[in-house]
Amino acid sequence: MDKRIYHQAIDKVSSPPAVARQSFNDAREAVDALKAIYSRNTGFLRDAFAALGETGESDSRYRAYYPEISISTSSFAQIDTRLAYGHVPSPGTYTTTITQPELFDTYLVDQLNLVIRNHGVPIVVGESDTPIPLHFAFLKDTYVEAAIADRLKRPLRDHFDVPDLNATDDHIVNGTYEPGPGEPLPLAPFTAQRIDYSLHRLAHYTATSPEHFQNFVLFTNYQFYIDEFCAYAREMMEKGGEGYDSFVEPGNVVTLAGDKTPHASGPARLPQMPAYHLTRKDHCGITMVNIGVGPSNAKTITDHIAVLRPHAWLMLGHCAGLRHTQALGDYVLAHAYVREDHVLDDDLPVWVPLPALAEVQVALQEAVAEITGLSGYELKRIMRTGTVATIDNRNWELREQRGPVQRLSQSRAIALDMESATIAANGFRFRVPYGTLLCVSDKPLHGELKLPGMATDFYKRQVSQHLKIGIRAVEKLAEMPPERLHSRKLRSFSETAFQ
Repeated sequence: MDKRIYHQAIDKVSSPPAVARQSFNDAREAVDALKAIYSRNTGFLRDAFAALGETGESDSRYRAYYPEISISTSSFAQIDTRLAYGHVPSPGTYTTTITQPELFDTYLVDQLNLVIRNHGVPIVVGESDTPIPLHFAFLKDTYVEAAIADRLKRPLRDHFDVPDLNATDDHIVNGTYEPGPGEPLPLAPFTAQRIDYSLHRLAHYTATSPEHFQNFVLFTNYQFYIDEFCAYAREMMEKGGEGYDSFVEPGNVVTLAGDKTPHASGPARLPQMPAYHLTRKDHCGITMVNIGVGPSNAKTITDHIAVLRPHAWLMLGHCAGLRHTQALGDYVLAHAYVREDHVLDDDLPVWVPLPALAEVQVALQEAVAEITGLSGYELKRIMRTGTVATIDNRNWELREQRGPVQRLSQSRAIALDMESATIAANGFRFRVPYGTLLCVSDKPLHGELKLPGMATDFYKRQVSQHLKIGIRAVEKLAEMPPERLHSRKLRSFSETAFQ
C-alpha cells in the first residue's frame, strides 16, 4: 500500500483581501454588508477548490473567514423589560459570527433593529478570526465529483480548513460559556460554525433544504399524522393556498398554491426523519416532521432545527394512558414532564423544571375545544391536563414494574411516551416555546390494548381530529406577535441579545 508522507509543510496562506470594519445605524445596511462579505469569502473558497481540482496540487493553504457582528455599550440602558430578547444584560462588547445571511435575512434585520433601538449603538460589521470550513462554503445542491479527491496530491486538510467539532458546541445556550480575559461576550445563541453544522444535518435527516422550514413546527411519532398532513396540505393547494404559498415534500418537491400536483417526483426512499412544509412568504407556515420513535431522534432533530430560531414547536403523538378513567382517543395536554429519557442529562440537569408556557397551553386547549365542539366541564370528558412521563425503554412493561409504576404514581403522571419531555426540554434549553398534546392509544397498566379492527378505526377517526387541533393551535400562535410568544420564562440571568 502506498504511504504518502509530506515532509514539506505548507507555509503560504492565501486569503481574500482583508475587509475594513464598518459601522451601521441601519440594520438593513448592516445585513447587506454581511451578505457581501459572506458571498465573497465562500466564493473564494469554492474557486480555490475548483482550481486545485484541476491541477491536483498547490503550494498554498486557502483560508477565508466568517463575517462578524459586534456592538459595544458602556451604559446600563433603560430597555423595555417586557421583551425577552433584543438587549444585552450589561455594558461590554458583544460579538457573533454569521453564516448564510441570505437565509437568515429577516431574522438578522429584526434582531439588529431591536439592539439599535434598545441601546442606541451602531452595529459593527467585519471579518471574524473564525475560518469557514470548505465543506460549508458550497452552494445548495452542489455535487462534488469523487474523482477530484483522487487527483489531489495532498490531503484536503492540508489546503483548506475543515469543520472543527472542538469549536462546535452548545456552551452558549447551555449557560456554560466562559469567555477568557478581554474576550467579547456572545451576542447570539449559536456560532456560525455550529449553525452550518446543523443546517447540513437538517438537509441530511429530512431531505428538505433549511430554507423551506417554517417558524412553527409540529413533531409526530407516527406516519399516520404525516399522511393526514399531506392530504390536508394538498387540499389547501388545490383551493388556491388558503393563505399558504406552497407545499414542500422530501426531495424539495414543491406544489404551488393553485396546483394539484407537484412539479417533480420525490426521492426513491424517505430519509430518517422526513419533513413536510406548508409554507408562507413570512415563514409563519407549518413544518411537520416524523421523528420516529425514541428520545434520541427527538433530541437530534430539535438540536438542528433550533438554529433556525423557530417561534414554537409542538409534539403531537400517541401515548400510554396511565389512569383507569381515561379512554382510548382521549387527549393529554402536558403541564409538566418527568424526564427519564436521559439523552439531555449532560446538557440540562434533570433537576431543572420545565415550566408550562401559558400562550402555548391556552392555544392548545382552545384548539381542542374548537375542533371537538366541547367546552367547559364537557371538555374534561375527553382531555386531561397533567404530567407526562418520557422514558427511553419502549418495552418497560416487560421488566419488574413496581419501581417504575411507583415513580409514575408519585409524580402524578397521566401519560407515558418516549419523545415529549425531550422535545420540551430542548425547547427550554434553546429558548423555543414548546407544548405537547398527546392522544391515548393504549392503557398497558390496565390491560387495555387495541384489537386489529379497533386500531384501524381508531387511527382513521382520531388522527384526523388530532392533526386539525394541532394545525389550529399553530394558527393561533402565528397570530400572536413574537414578543408575546417568546416567554421571559425561558431566559436565564445573562442572556444573548438575539432571540
